[in-house]
Amino acid sequence: MSLRVVDNPEPHTPHKRNPGFPLDLDWVNNVRMNRSALERRAGSIGARRTVKKDYQLAWLLKAITLIDLTTLNSDDTDGRVTRLCAKARHPLRTDILDKLDIPGLRILPGAVCVYHSFVKTAVTALEGTGIPVAAVSTAFPHGLAPLETKLKEIELSVADGAREIDIVIERGMVLRGDWQALYDQVKAFRKACGDAHIKTILGTGELATQTNIAKASLVCMMAGADFIKTSTGKEKVNANLVTSLTMIRMIRWFSEETGIEIGYKPAGGIATAGDALKYMALMKEELGTRYLQPHLFRFGASSLLTDIERQLEHGLTGHYAADYRQPMV
Repeated sequence: MSLRVVDNPEPHTPHKRNPGFPLDLDWVNNVRMNRSALERRAGSIGARRTVKKDYQLAWLLKAITLIDLTTLNSDDTDGRVTRLCAKARHPLRTDILDKLDIPGLRILPGAVCVYHSFVKTAVTALEGTGIPVAAVSTAFPHGLAPLETKLKEIELSVADGAREIDIVIERGMVLRGDWQALYDQVKAFRKACGDAHIKTILGTGELATQTNIAKASLVCMMAGADFIKTSTGKEKVNANLVTSLTMIRMIRWFSEETGIEIGYKPAGGIATAGDALKYMALMKEELGTRYLQPHLFRFGASSLLTDIERQLEHGLTGHYAADYRQPMV
């Protein structure tokens, strides 16, 4: 079979980076989110919009290019990270690629995401692929360390070759409504990142309300964030469609006011191909097809690729493979 409905995106399509803007507290204080309306809208995704057959396979191939292939475990080793990078180099089995008949189509994940200790290992393992290494930073996952320590961690990861830095904000600043402190800290993180792109992790499951999430999103974007991200994956509540809708509507509002497009990264609990398709449909409907590119949308996931590979094989053969046929690490 031949899939011609998937484009061939290059990683990091050039676009204007967020230069940062002055903190506008009037704008922040005027933000209000209607949770009931958000829940109704989020509940319609997937119920109304589905893709079938060849189109579904094409969407799943696109989803692979949007994954930040991640390992953030306390028992990570250089060997595990090297194996993950090998999977990033060849995310699909050769027999599946042959049956899809997509010669020349670039199917690689958006990035490989690891702890700082493994940045050098990942950079070496991915050499020549163009796949960037993302490092979680700033006392991930809690964010509670001295500012000097967090800035140094960013600088060391960039020096080791990380091209993206996933920082975590201090959730207490949001809960106290200390927007100036949050703005100043994220701005300092952005400066420490230099040319590396900065993703700000909000820890949305710990921010209490959708209005808090919206305000935190806006402040981080004003401070220069290239991406806003839901979660560390370590909270009790991680990414969901309601929170995603809140955040991407703030992205849309920010773009309308500033002309700057900010990326979005849901993370934590996105484990199935069906989940991925719902998030992609939400992005397409709310922000447009252009946002379904790695420089504007990523999944933070560790097991999503396995299920996508199983679904692709099912679409080609009519049979579901056992998980061990698509080993990750």
